[in-house]
Amino acid sequence: MLSLLPHHITDLYVLVDDTIPKISRPHGGRPTILSDSELVTVLVWNVLTVRQKTLKDMHKWISLYHLRDFPSLPKYPAFVQHCHRVAPLLHQLLTRVLSSESPLRFMDSTMVPVCRQVRADSHKVAKGIAQFGKNHQGWHFGFKLHASVDTHGRFCGLVLTPANVYDAQMMPKILDEHTRVAVGDSHYGASVMRQHIWETYGTIVIAPPHFKQKKKVMARWQHLLLMARPKIESVFDYLKEHMYFVTSFPRSVKGYLFHYLRILLGYQLMVLN
Repeated sequence: MLSLLPHHITDLYVLVDDTIPKISRPHGGRPTILSDSELVTVLVWNVLTVRQKTLKDMHKWISLYHLRDFPSLPKYPAFVQHCHRVAPLLHQLLTRVLSSESPLRFMDSTMVPVCRQVRADSHKVAKGIAQFGKNHQGWHFGFKLHASVDTHGRFCGLVLTPANVYDAQMMPKILDEHTRVAVGDSHYGASVMRQHIWETYGTIVIAPPHFKQKKKVMARWQHLLLMARPKIESVFDYLKEHMYFVTSFPRSVKGYLFHYLRILLGYQLMVLN
């Protein structure tokens, strides 16, 4: 990735303003001080540069370092409300920048806890939506991110579900008709779903046999693709360790969704550059 300079925020604004759809608003009422394109720009710019965890820290950062770029910055309560209103725009922009035509994809899932395990029973913010899920690291309470990436680590498909959703069930969501080969771990080796994916998309699903199954014959090219599968695990690691994807700060379900969309969009634009 090229080094970001202060003037690149203008280039980012042009990209965002040209990409997101223009929404016709009803007449009357008080217009927003900060435009939707400006807000999305500063949200993504924060992810690309300082990567702060909370909206309060982000609001302070804008008022200190980017007040000349955004002189109409509203007060913090109005800023938070505007952030929640642009969440659909973040989703639309993220959908448009996905590498959806990649023929080769690596797929996997990762747990996204909303709180520590000891506080799961008393957690109220995402109660009724977040669920318990288990992987090789143990039990988690929260959500699960299902994703497919190409050979460059760019997202091709994304789905956010409760933590108890099985990985193979989300293959129709993270693959499409452009996918020729999809590589995953043993959770994606279910014969029924692999047959369904082949009949629907014409996609070959490559996955190692379950540890309880007998060994299977594997071609050399299949072995090489399975050896490259940690590509998506490194993407998840970067999201969690460097971009603070896992958080417990939001005070509403909309806040969690907004946080996840902001981080995913920032990462996707970073790897596209």
